[in-house]
Amino acid sequence: MASIDETLKNLPDSPGVYIMRDLEGTIIYVGKAKVLKNRVKSYFQHREDRDSKTSMLVSNVDSLEYIVTHTEEEALILENTLIKRHKPKYNILLKDDKTYPHIKITTKDEFPRVEITRRVEKDGAKYFGTFVKMSAVKDSIEVLRRLFPIRTCKRIISHEKKQRPCLYYHIGLCSSPCSGNVSREEYDEIAKNAVAFLDGRHDDVINMLEIEMNRLSEQMKF
Repeated sequence: MASIDETLKNLPDSPGVYIMRDLEGTIIYVGKAKVLKNRVKSYFQHREDRDSKTSMLVSNVDSLEYIVTHTEEEALILENTLIKRHKPKYNILLKDDKTYPHIKITTKDEFPRVEITRRVEKDGAKYFGTFVKMSAVKDSIEVLRRLFPIRTCKRIISHEKKQRPCLYYHIGLCSSPCSGNVSREEYDEIAKNAVAFLDGRHDDVINMLEIEMNRLSEQMKF
């Protein structure tokens, strides 16, 4: 494996995810960057304002890896997946679950919705995170909704009284269950796919999408 100095020299001007390992090869931190070269190098530059936990992290790094992504949005999703999978020590130490935001998908609503929350409760909802920056959470939710148009509003959805679709429907970020645009069964699939995607179960999502494409093809809709 390349030394830290060699890796730093070869860092690209691309978005991506960086992975830090300790002497035993254990992943101790995962982060994402808009520009890998700038973000990763900043850890190894002397800074007076660096907090003690970050200094401790850097002192324990024995090797570096990085994964280039096409966009910063892809890096956000990959970062979240890797953190959930490996639970790196310093991702936990550098974040306070009580103050940093999470993505929440409700489960008790007839039509589940996605929202940002700073509190993780035992309410049966699905929580994803934590995130350090609010902007990262908002970007992640926008990417998620472009793939799976799940609602964010708290509208009371009535089967008898349909409502006019909001702006999010017209820009492709909501499937508009309030207007009757999708059935409950169709919306359940959207919500299920969103949860699977945030949970890192990308193969499950791809399989679900392929089944749906085949179904629509049979109906001459695809």
